[in-house]
Amino acid sequence: MNIWITKSPAQILEASEHTQLKKNLKAIDLAALGIGSVVGTGIFVATGQGAKLAGPGVLISFIVAAITCGFCALTYSELACMFPVAGSTYSYTYVAFGEVIAWIIGWDLMLEYLVAASAVASGWSTTFIGLLDSSGIRIPKLLATTPLQGGIIDLPAVLITLAITWILFIGVRESAKFNNIIVAVKILVILLFIVLGIRHVSLSNLSPLLPFGWKGMMAGAAIIFFAYIGFDAVSTAAEETMNPKRDVPLGLMLCLGVVIILYVAVAFVLTGIVPYKEIDVGNALPAALRRIGIQWGGALVATGAIIGMISTLLVTLYGQVRIFMVMARDGLLPAPFAKVHPKHMTPHICTWITGVVTALIAGIFPLPMIIDLCNIGTLFAFVLVSIGVVILRKTRPEVERRFRTPGVPFTPLITVAFCFYLMYSLPTVTWIRFGVWLLAGLAIYFLYGVRHSKLQIAK
Repeated sequence: MNIWITKSPAQILEASEHTQLKKNLKAIDLAALGIGSVVGTGIFVATGQGAKLAGPGVLISFIVAAITCGFCALTYSELACMFPVAGSTYSYTYVAFGEVIAWIIGWDLMLEYLVAASAVASGWSTTFIGLLDSSGIRIPKLLATTPLQGGIIDLPAVLITLAITWILFIGVRESAKFNNIIVAVKILVILLFIVLGIRHVSLSNLSPLLPFGWKGMMAGAAIIFFAYIGFDAVSTAAEETMNPKRDVPLGLMLCLGVVIILYVAVAFVLTGIVPYKEIDVGNALPAALRRIGIQWGGALVATGAIIGMISTLLVTLYGQVRIFMVMARDGLLPAPFAKVHPKHMTPHICTWITGVVTALIAGIFPLPMIIDLCNIGTLFAFVLVSIGVVILRKTRPEVERRFRTPGVPFTPLITVAFCFYLMYSLPTVTWIRFGVWLLAGLAIYFLYGVRHSKLQIAK
């Protein structure tokens, strides 16, 4: 067995050649898709957590994280246009690095998607509970907090996850119109928060800007990097784009441009209204408006956040199922994971596995721990994508590149440096958990994956 065996570009592209997807997406559609994926728990919850670590300097933290994502977007654009197929980073690394690295990144993507979905569910729960509390409805603490926080289970997070899983099981027809409506709701809610809160900003709350120094600001950037996770969803739509060379990079940049403006504005208003030591981490934006006496605004923002995060949870769970399916089709995971339900025409087995595991993570682990794991997994994936661009320039120069990352190899190397620095800023315990996850993945690969790999068998 050759664990370094690679797929050829033709093998990767074979899947896209047999699809009948219409190429009717433009840059604005891709940007809306990205915004729909990105704007969720990150802005409504992670902003408060970043402010606790960086103080008012969370403004700079958002910019640092955005710059990192901007470089990542350039590298993603090249690979997405070369290989417009499902599987995202997993498919790219199968060509650039070989099967064992593709497995590692696929296993890593499982961590990213599972944990990201769990984080969205946990963030939804805290916002939902906050809205109920403001209405005089109390959920018993034992059923609203995780065991590590003194409760039994975060029941709202579990229930919303299972509800979305059921929807995915019976079948979901996504439409651009529906996505655009949700995106509009999210943006309106954020703009409402900014408009209502900016008149109450006190510049004294913004001083000192960096109470915890450069280290605190970078720690904040590493945490709120979670707020940008999801922009890479744009790259997976390359196969359905009218002009990938122009629209994919433009859509990515439009998405990041809109998001960074919204995020920095929200961080400015939040830390300007509430001293960073007093921010309600789990319910930051609605609590800030209620603090200044705008009860109806807090309730409206919380309601909009709840609606917006439901769509984000659905998209994230759907993405995890796609990763499961692609790896199962390659033989690296058991074939039943790729089976389709005869009535609902959905991959029912991996859908329910994904939903149940996500619900357990969201119900048992507190949100800060979940976000840390999600960030390190995503940053690791970005590192491999960036290195993959450099390697494929050398090993596969003949493959058409409808978009070429400018400044290779310097742009990818700068991206790697940014990602590693943000990973370095995460807590040591997060690295330990990540290492344990990767070791478990390697054990599964050598015990099962390498023996059932269709590429190995056909060799």
